[in-house]
Amino acid sequence: MDKFTRKTSFEQWFSPINFNLFDDMVKAYHLDYYTKKLYMASFLKLLLYAQLHETESLRALSDAVFSEELQRATGLPSISFSQLGRRINAIPTVFFQSIFLDLVAQIHEKTHFQKRRKLTTPLKIIDSSTLPLNLTNHKWAEFRKTKSGVKLHLRLVFMEKRLSYPDKAVLTNAIEHDRGQLEVFIDDQECLYVFDRGYLDYERFDRMTDDGYFFVSRLRKNAVVRVLERFSLPEDSPVFSDEMVVIGTTQNRSENAFRLIKLLDTKGNELHLLTNRFDMDADEIAEIYKSRWAIELFFKWMKQHLNIKKFYGHSEQAVHNQVYVAMIVYCLNVLAQLNTNSDRSTLQISRYLKAALWKSAHIWLRKIEGMSVP
Repeated sequence: MDKFTRKTSFEQWFSPINFNLFDDMVKAYHLDYYTKKLYMASFLKLLLYAQLHETESLRALSDAVFSEELQRATGLPSISFSQLGRRINAIPTVFFQSIFLDLVAQIHEKTHFQKRRKLTTPLKIIDSSTLPLNLTNHKWAEFRKTKSGVKLHLRLVFMEKRLSYPDKAVLTNAIEHDRGQLEVFIDDQECLYVFDRGYLDYERFDRMTDDGYFFVSRLRKNAVVRVLERFSLPEDSPVFSDEMVVIGTTQNRSENAFRLIKLLDTKGNELHLLTNRFDMDADEIAEIYKSRWAIELFFKWMKQHLNIKKFYGHSEQAVHNQVYVAMIVYCLNVLAQLNTNSDRSTLQISRYLKAALWKSAHIWLRKIEGMSVP
C-alpha cells in the first residue's frame, strides 16, 4: 500500500472497491436517475461506515451524519432516515453481490500462488447459518409459526495462517434445506470440499465422484454401510477405523465405493467421516475435517462484529443487501491484511481502523503492519 497518501484511513480501507465496475452498474440499473441528494457513492460509504460502527438503525445512521468528518467523506451535509430506507429497499441485490465477487477475485488473485504452493489441494468449506428476523416485519421469510429468518449458504476458502475468506454466497429463506444448495457450490475439480451431515445425499456423492470432485463429509452413525476392505493404521493414530465401503440400503445404495474413517473428537465423541479420497493418510483426512470449524468461526465473527443482527429494511431485497454489505466489509479487512502482509487479525485491523478512521491513512497502515506510530 502507498504510505505517502493524503487519504484518510477510511478512504484507504475501501479503496479496493472497483469504482469503474461501481459506476457501470449504477448506470446499468439507473440508480442515480432523478437523484437530487443521496447518490450511490455517498450511500455506499454510509453503509460501510454503519457496518464498521455496528450502527443499529437508519435513524442512528442519519444522526451520525452530524459528524463533520462523515459529511466530508460522503458529501452529505445531512440525510433523513426515510431517504436511507427508500434507497436500501430499491437497490437490486446483484449490485452489492457484484462488488462482493470483485473483491473475492482480488483476494483470490493475491492468495493464488500461496494456495497452490502450500496446499496440495485447496480446501473449500461449505455450510450455512440462519439469521433470525422479526416475524411481524418479515412475513415473507416465515419458516415456523412464530419465526422468520433467512439462511446464508456460504463457501469459505480455507488458507494457512488463520486466513480464510468467503468466495460464494447464496441467500434463501430459512426453510430451505442445505442439501439443495450443494451443487451450487461444487464447481472446481482442483479443490477438496468439506461439509457436514446436512449435505448428505448418496446420489449426489456418486455424481461428484463420477465428475471428478473430491469431498470430506460427516456420515450419520446409523447409516447403512457394507465394508469392502479394511486398511491398516499406525499405532499412534487417533483414527481407530479406516475402511472402504458402499453406503445405503439394497434399494438405495451408492454406485461408487467410498472411504469411511472413524475417530474420537476432543470431547470423546465418535465421528464417522466419509470421503472419496483414497490417496491420503487417514490422519490427514481427520485434520482436514477439523478445518470445517473455520466456517463456524466465520459465522460467529460476522454475527458478533458486523451489523446483521438488526436489519434496516423489511423487504427481502433490503435484508439481502445488508448481508452482502457485511461480507464486503469482511473482504475489505482481508485485503488490508494481504496488502500490508500484516499478522494482525481481521478484528484487530477493524479496531485500529475505527480508532483512526479520519486520520491520515499512513497512521493506520503503520499500525497494522506492526510498525510504531510516531
